[in-house]
Amino acid sequence: MTSRISHWVDGGEWAGGSDRWGEVTNPATGSVVGQVAMASQDDARRVIDAAAAAAPEWAATSLARRTQVVFAFRELLNARKDDLAAIITREHGKVHSDAVGEVSRGLEVVEFACGIAHHLRGGHSESVSTGIDVHSKRAPLGVVGIISPFNFPAMVPLWMCANAIACGNAFILKPSEKDPSAAIWLARLWQEAGLPDGVFNVLQGDKVAVDELLSNPTVQAISFVGSTPIAQYVYEEASRHGKRVQALGGAKNHMVVLPDADLDLAADAAVSAGYGSAGERCMAISVLVAVEPVADDLVARVAERTRTLVIGDGGADSAAEHGSDADMGPLVTREHRDRVAGFIDSGEEAGAKVVVDGRGVKARGAADGFWLGPTLFDHVTPDMDVYREEIFGPVLSVVRVGSYDEAVALVNANPYGNGTAIFTNDGGAARRFEEDVQVGMIGVNVPVPVPVAYYSFGGWKRSLFGDTHAHGAEGVHFFTRGKVVTTRWIDPANRPEGGLELGFPRND
Repeated sequence: MTSRISHWVDGGEWAGGSDRWGEVTNPATGSVVGQVAMASQDDARRVIDAAAAAAPEWAATSLARRTQVVFAFRELLNARKDDLAAIITREHGKVHSDAVGEVSRGLEVVEFACGIAHHLRGGHSESVSTGIDVHSKRAPLGVVGIISPFNFPAMVPLWMCANAIACGNAFILKPSEKDPSAAIWLARLWQEAGLPDGVFNVLQGDKVAVDELLSNPTVQAISFVGSTPIAQYVYEEASRHGKRVQALGGAKNHMVVLPDADLDLAADAAVSAGYGSAGERCMAISVLVAVEPVADDLVARVAERTRTLVIGDGGADSAAEHGSDADMGPLVTREHRDRVAGFIDSGEEAGAKVVVDGRGVKARGAADGFWLGPTLFDHVTPDMDVYREEIFGPVLSVVRVGSYDEAVALVNANPYGNGTAIFTNDGGAARRFEEDVQVGMIGVNVPVPVPVAYYSFGGWKRSLFGDTHAHGAEGVHFFTRGKVVTTRWIDPANRPEGGLELGFPRND
């Protein structure tokens, strides 16, 4: 039985006026589990107008009341995160434990937003000139939105909506059409937490919905997470229409292993970071840079661990039936599975050595699931497509280099600059690496260096279009604009003589 997944506007589900619907599949079975509305331009405008109508009253709501709503949302989300994780597993395919982890990382940003009163404090300076004081404040933008990716249908929206709403904005979430139900679940939770109708809205759809968000003058700011070509399109189109934009693009993250590293620790990290969530995350490690003479030993350890991974349906029901949880689930769609498998074919044809081959995986689950096992390549070179392209799947490529300097040069030559990591027991080398690499997020013996909520997330180069990173202090600034107020109150007992002065104002 399939469900119909609609938009959320003015506090309730709305099917919209379009007759276009898209199929939503369960990647572990290949079966259609839902139909999602595909917005027309008029549908998108209806959602935007609802947000615009709700924005002024919410912006005028006290910080105390806004904080209460965010706190209530935090409590509800924490209590029910298993329910949301089950939805993610059903439509995205990631195993249940990974889905719970996704919700938990989103929850961290909600907790950060609970302290919004502190983050919105302005400054005050008295007597900057005779009888004149100056203070600053931060004001909400109005209507803001996010075009969210399929790989994190809960975490990425939570990264944006919690701060945006706490800052006093009305919010529009355009989820991926591949796994849209989490968005509606979040909308219901915000409503239960006491958020007024129209402040959180969900616009389902494809490029029609996206283009209206990018061009509609009511929308003041757009966040995006996805591939680099689309990130660049979003940035250019939204900027052309005068919007504030943070568009997070793709990645090709390198993990450098120096000869002095703990190779067991490094091998564990490479497998976890390369194959977690089936490699469908922008912070996945896809290139393992082995600084000789460790490559043979490191590859053997990674291969040994890779072969132990259990591939299968990650849902709680499946785990109960089979007696254990799967380590890695399917890819999100059949088309994406076939694309990733094509990269494995290409790497083999180009001369890379296939150490572990995921193309013939025996998965624990329905035969029609979108299965592809973890794949390990050795002797990959930078001219190969398997190295150059963002694969976004469970493919880990080992590149052998002769020195630290060669490793850093490899990282810096890559057009992406999202995340990187170094594994070493040498503090001096680690400190130098922090300075040398041209990458936005760096891990030292940490393979997936996603910052905690009070720091900001985002890369460099073609991994970010825009000047502002997500969440943390930069996230608060993205969803607000600054005002500076200069005031003068005249003391009646010492009222100065009047007179015209046409010169430039001076501070005396």
